[in-house]
Amino acid sequence: MNRKIGHLTILVNNYDEAIDYYTNVLGFTLLSDQSFGEGMRWVTVVPSKRSETAIVFVQADTDAKKERVGSQAAQHVFLVIETDDLNRDYTTMKEKGVTFFGEPREVPWGIEVVFEDLYGNRFDLLQVKK
Repeated sequence: MNRKIGHLTILVNNYDEAIDYYTNVLGFTLLSDQSFGEGMRWVTVVPSKRSETAIVFVQADTDAKKERVGSQAAQHVFLVIETDDLNRDYTTMKEKGVTFFGEPREVPWGIEVVFEDLYGNRFDLLQVKK
């Protein structure tokens, strides 16, 4: 059996603000932005073109969804973003105003640091130990 995770969903307040933040601040790549009318869009981003799993933005259009923006995993790390150069990405992202929780630190599996997106979702930036 061959399986993989193709897409993950993140609730956002606004498609365009999320696209701007993820591409210009976090350095992600916009894969698709297709309109389906009535304000509905299929918007996907990836950490890099080589990524197999994409993030789908879903605009919060109900009160229940709006309450969950930024807290899909409560205050726990929602996703782990693996990088080949943590110090490069950490420095670049920090210069662009990304909020980090501490400094990069060595752990048994590599080097990591937790950050949050514009909505408060937490991510782990990880350089895996070889």
